[in-house]
Amino acid sequence: MFKKAIFATAALAMAAIASAGVARAADLPVKAKKPVADLPFFLLIDDRVTFSYIFTGTDPGAFSPNKSGTGWNGNTAKQVYSFTHFDIWGYGTNFFTISMYKSDHNDPASPCAGSPTSTATVNGGNTGCAGATEFYGLFRSTFGWNEIFGTKAFSMGPLHNISFEIGADIEGENTYLAPAKRDGVLGLQFAFDLPYKGFFNVAPLAYREINHNAFDSCANVFGAGTPGVTCLSDGNTDFHWTWAVEINYYMDLGFLPENMQYFSVSGRAGFYGPKGDSNAPLSTNSPSKTEINSEPIRLTFDASKAVWGAKYTHFVDLWVAYRYWQNKFGLDHSAELGICNALIGGSIQSTHSCTEQSLYAGVTVKF
Repeated sequence: MFKKAIFATAALAMAAIASAGVARAADLPVKAKKPVADLPFFLLIDDRVTFSYIFTGTDPGAFSPNKSGTGWNGNTAKQVYSFTHFDIWGYGTNFFTISMYKSDHNDPASPCAGSPTSTATVNGGNTGCAGATEFYGLFRSTFGWNEIFGTKAFSMGPLHNISFEIGADIEGENTYLAPAKRDGVLGLQFAFDLPYKGFFNVAPLAYREINHNAFDSCANVFGAGTPGVTCLSDGNTDFHWTWAVEINYYMDLGFLPENMQYFSVSGRAGFYGPKGDSNAPLSTNSPSKTEINSEPIRLTFDASKAVWGAKYTHFVDLWVAYRYWQNKFGLDHSAELGICNALIGGSIQSTHSCTEQSLYAGVTVKF
């Protein structure tokens, strides 16, 4: 799209110069020409809504005993309602998405079971309480070096462009923990071309996060403490700067027979380095771990193209994906007693709530 924009701009400029030169050379009256229309500010705007379902999602600390009594069940099914915006303008791209996640009863909203200190509120449990609701927003913006410097020097071979990238995430959920994540990222993005109009983007970034933890708050229901010593006055943890790498790709399956070219594959992965102790500055015994948040593959069927033709490509997509999230929110899946691990039957066992492995399916509509 950027190449098309550059070529279009160059063509318009050459046409304007050529017509002006002819008029001067002839020095004769000429028929007035219609002014060339300016290129639009946004070269592309794409807005979509999605409904999807995560069959075995998780929420750290939300777990209940298995019916057999031999372990913990950390699976939480989630309905997801999303709005996504993407645009391309003269110097880069903007991407924004906001989603609402509605959990089943294994991840209850707070307060629950009549007591804010109940096990059902703190550690989940199938109590019949309403499932929690989480909102998550993400923004990423790029500024292409080719566009900023008016060159093609940053396009070579499969490398399409190098860009500055900035972004932020914001999240909140109505569980007892009451997380309120706020983070920012900045760095670079390297964009590569793939066959069949595909792309592969890699972004090394610097990452900084602030989050809320009701357990660390001086106002928590377990009793007030000493601010800055045994509790935090506002319950907010200000984590350290760390590294991050975000990857995403997309490719049409153009090698399929023409009457089957309705499929594409895509995916993403985010790697976020250790950001400090999960209860800093109150402790040093809960160090965060590298977080892997990924959807390594999504298979999409372009239903609208199949039914109404190429003019309606990707107006209605049906898709299925695999979702893998290790050390969710930076919590050590092999530690964090009472969250990622808990005592049952006389032994400490994983709650299976800090690693998410799930089938994920949905429908996306462009408008």
